Amino acid sequence: MNILIFSWRGPGHPNAGGAEISTHEHAKEWARAGHDVTLFTSSYVGSKKKETVDGVSIIREGHQVFGVHLKGLRWYLFGKHKRYDLVIDQFHGIPFFTPLFVRAKKLAFIHEVAKEVWWLNSWQKPLNLIPAILGTIFEPLVFRFFYRNVPFMTVSQSTKKDLIGWGIAGRDIKVIHNGVNIPKVEITAKEKRKTLIFLGALSKDKGIEDAIKVFSKIAEKKTNFQFWVVGKSDPEYLKFLKKGCKDANIQNKVKFWGYVWENKKFELLSKAHVLINPSIREGWGLVVIEAAAVGTPTVAFDVPGLRDSIIEGKTGLLCSKNTVDDLVENILELVENKQKYLKMRREAISYSRNFSWKKAGQESLKFIEAIVK
Repeated sequence: MNILIFSWRGPGHPNAGGAEISTHEHAKEWARAGHDVTLFTSSYVGSKKKETVDGVSIIREGHQVFGVHLKGLRWYLFGKHKRYDLVIDQFHGIPFFTPLFVRAKKLAFIHEVAKEVWWLNSWQKPLNLIPAILGTIFEPLVFRFFYRNVPFMTVSQSTKKDLIGWGIAGRDIKVIHNGVNIPKVEITAKEKRKTLIFLGALSKDKGIEDAIKVFSKIAEKKTNFQFWVVGKSDPEYLKFLKKGCKDANIQNKVKFWGYVWENKKFELLSKAHVLINPSIREGWGLVVIEAAAVGTPTVAFDVPGLRDSIIEGKTGLLCSKNTVDDLVENILELVENKQKYLKMRREAISYSRNFSWKKAGQESLKFIEAIVK
């Protein structure tokens, strides 16, 4: 088959996250199976306009917000390209509206709906109300009016439930859990000091501000704790977060690692005692499985995605009240109960072995072949 994927970000993009990793892993497996796979995605500073990565042909044009959507529309309608058997529309807040201009078979690929995330956009006040209000109003309408007859692939039962609530038939939704790539690193001994780790993009919707508040409250009660923050951030927002640490007088106990390579990421996850995840919404929670693979349980808010990737009481703890104090209480209870903690570490490692990109890719391969047939 000739397969085309429209995605707002792709391999190499400085802001690429779990959804982009997932898209590329599936595309790699399809290419391995002999299909011709093209990814049309946004450009970034220093990017190549065209290249092939892991057997996937990549075309980069336009900015990640709106620009790539318009460039993709023009390229598909007026550019020179193959005739595609399947076009995949990867959602991330704003889809590519392929039902309006693509006649070939289509598949919508989505990790999570945005919902309340619209209200945590980074626009300056009061301009931030524009995407917040418009996104909240129009997001459900996009599904109901443009994608009702398009099959969906998603990563969790939580997202499937949201899609059904917005008019997509359950029979048209395929759930395929994300895999995980674990480099060959040893599961090392934990740090002597109790260590909390936050891993992910440093943004409001991922809960980094709540994570810092949690550590601040723990630091007031316990002196033998430290906090590692791992992930990329806007420079101005990073200054804001560091100032918050200084104001709370915890700057000497918090280390911002920034972006780290895969081996270092898993080394830090392995040494930390608990992954803290106060995200307000996830599609699945890839970092949860990554932490579990090296024996680090997660304490998180009980929200879509995280309640799918965490087995409550076995591989981590879900805080039903979704408050900072609830997170503090659960973290302290876990790390101070040695027997419970060691059992949860073993459960987490065992659970993580259920997930692989090979398995996920084989499932999606069968699914897309069935769609085209």
